[in-house]
Amino acid sequence: MSEIHVFATIVTQSGKEDAMREVLVELAAASQAEPGVLHYMLHEDPAKPGNFYVFEAYKDEAAVDAHMNAPHLAAAFAKAGPMVAAAPSIVQTKLIAGA
Repeated sequence: MSEIHVFATIVTQSGKEDAMREVLVELAAASQAEPGVLHYMLHEDPAKPGNFYVFEAYKDEAAVDAHMNAPHLAAAFAKAGPMVAAAPSIVQTKLIAGA
């Protein structure tokens, strides 16, 4: 089975950027330590602070399921929820070219 890639976009309410960054950095560290997580990389748009992008790569569907049920993800959602400007965009993809 091939790797599973996920792209997430999180847009933060104005004035909440630092608090959201703190939540997402903590989430990234905990998520990267999960078995089956190959990459969990947090990015921020330097031209638009508070616009975050996460690239996630998982070994297989079981790793995605484990991540989605991880207590640290639920805790991050609870903390981040009041700070988002809109619902996050989360897209699961398959690699079709490149390495």
